Amino acid sequence: MRRTVFRKLHESGCFVIPNPWDAGSARYLQHLGFKALATTSAGFAFSLGRADNAVPRDAMLRNIADIVAAVDLPVNADFESGYARDPEGVAANVRLCVDTGVAGLSIEDSTGDAAHLLFDLPLAVDRIRAARGAIDDCASGVLLTARAECYLVNHPDPFRESLRRLHAYAEAGADVLFAPGLSERGDIKIFIAELSPKPVNMIMSKNTGLTVADLADLGVRRISVGSSLSRAAWTGFMHAAEAIAKEGSFSGFDGLVPYAELNNLFRR
Repeated sequence: MRRTVFRKLHESGCFVIPNPWDAGSARYLQHLGFKALATTSAGFAFSLGRADNAVPRDAMLRNIADIVAAVDLPVNADFESGYARDPEGVAANVRLCVDTGVAGLSIEDSTGDAAHLLFDLPLAVDRIRAARGAIDDCASGVLLTARAECYLVNHPDPFRESLRRLHAYAEAGADVLFAPGLSERGDIKIFIAELSPKPVNMIMSKNTGLTVADLADLGVRRISVGSSLSRAAWTGFMHAAEAIAKEGSFSGFDGLVPYAELNNLFRR
């Protein structure tokens, strides 16, 4: 049922899919009325005291499953680069991710290798095709998002290369297309037109002045926030802790959500 709802959300309009990093943050976002959620590999990694892309596959699968179990909403998994290089390994790991109950998952094309930051396009396409095949073999209805990481790895021509890659990923079976780092209003508009009718995900990781309504007017179908909510939580924690450590002050506790409010929220 959640997978059917998730697919329907991508057919028209625009929706925000915020990114919790654990069961508690997921439950609060459901409480606010969001229609779907997405995990964040970075947000979860930070909670473990690790850098992004440094969490083993099985730990990430447990986090994904915990978030799926915590809410009644569709959940999209940030599944990094599929935790494998070869298409066969990606397919096997995608099956494990589908088994967590997710309604969607994303596969990115960054390698984690500083000497060769993106998978060569033929291999990147084969990896998306393998993920598509694994999802279809499960007859799961899970949506596949393909990510072109060109902006994040400082490709010399991220706009054109992202479009080139996303066109190829769409042909390979991706349902949703995503180029994290794309931010200029004009570029977004061209991107949407070029990739239509495939739905496009935009990430808002800082306040650029663009609102949900602005992005909807540009034709964006889905808006995620990546690690930003996690970093917002870390920002409050760090400021409060630093005030104690450096100033002997508890000023960072001003305006805190009351204990009883949180406790009652999670008691339900």
